[in-house]
Amino acid sequence: MSAAPWDTLWLGGHLATMAEGADPYGTIRGGALAAKDGRIAWIGAAADLPGRPEELARRVVGLEGRWVTPGLIDCHTHAVFGGDRVEEWEMRLNGASYADIARSGGGINRSVALTRAAPEGELVAAAARRIAPLLAEGVTTLEVKSGYGLELDSELKMLRAARRLGAETGIRVRTSLLAAHALPPEYRQDRAGYLELVCRKIVPEAARLRLADAVDAFCETIGFTAAETELVFQAARDHGLPVKLHAEQLSDQGGAALAARYGALSCDHLEYVTAAGLDAMARAGTVAVLLPGAFYLLRETQAPPVAEMRARGIPMAIATDLNPGTSPARSLLLMLNMACTLFRLTPAEALAGATRNAAKALGLADEIGTLEPGKACDLAIWEVERPAELAYWLGGSACVGRVMGGVPAAWPA
Repeated sequence: MSAAPWDTLWLGGHLATMAEGADPYGTIRGGALAAKDGRIAWIGAAADLPGRPEELARRVVGLEGRWVTPGLIDCHTHAVFGGDRVEEWEMRLNGASYADIARSGGGINRSVALTRAAPEGELVAAAARRIAPLLAEGVTTLEVKSGYGLELDSELKMLRAARRLGAETGIRVRTSLLAAHALPPEYRQDRAGYLELVCRKIVPEAARLRLADAVDAFCETIGFTAAETELVFQAARDHGLPVKLHAEQLSDQGGAALAARYGALSCDHLEYVTAAGLDAMARAGTVAVLLPGAFYLLRETQAPPVAEMRARGIPMAIATDLNPGTSPARSLLLMLNMACTLFRLTPAEALAGATRNAAKALGLADEIGTLEPGKACDLAIWEVERPAELAYWLGGSACVGRVMGGVPAAWPA
């Protein structure tokens, strides 16, 4: 007898392929999915299988009526950092002002100091504990930004830690260099000097060492101007790295239009984006990454213009923005609910935001994000009656299995 053509065949359940089409979930009821060499080899209705399951695959897995989606993708996190900012959060709730907190050494400067002081291994271990709930919710791909080092060695240390985080947890990690996150204390009076450091040393070295998959920046009144951001984008382009941008979170700085001009993978936050910025994003194919956790924690009142994005056909992704200051969120499923409740996405749009559109935001649309032949066999298996439940329940996870590259993935410790 010839060798079975497939490594594993899943059947006896339902598939939410998330492929674009008439059905918002790309539903295949009574579906089957086969993997070979880590990739999806066949997908369709079980009734259409080209033979007996046991003759088609070395291993046959019964789904017992469960649902399968692509592995979830958290496409915007700051998961690697030293310490936390619980104390200042409590201070704010007790009436302290941001000025009071800054005078006491709080704010981003605290995260910078703690991250600079932390050994690389400590950063990896802390981040692994931090993302464990995400893995338990079916996350198989994670983006991690630097931006709490704000000098060459510490920024590179953060990026190395992010690479190690992927290797040690077994998930796919994409890294973004966010050295243009804030001015470090030692450059408070020398903006030009810090931008020169970012553009002439940090970006080139991160590119040379292949530690960064993209370059990000914070274009905002409390961050960097559009003109300063463009210098960073030019450096990224010179070194062959795509760009992303924290844009229009607190005010309109024209960042979305600038990022679109550089073919940005994504613009993130976007509460104050204008029609001109959206038009530019639509022309460039730039993904809008919505971050309801930060909107919630900061008690913002102006939501991103979702209806305008929808009308322009701009892909919308959803992410946790996991960070110590404004979104200590360790549940992507909760973000799906918040996106529906606070931003008025549909459950299907929210799930697309953590699969298909999140993959686009990372430049990985050809690799992950939908269940289609040829793509990586990264799966999440759910004990639900319908996919909308993934955005419905508050708390807990209905995920009963993860698959990475066709292989069942261990639950995090």
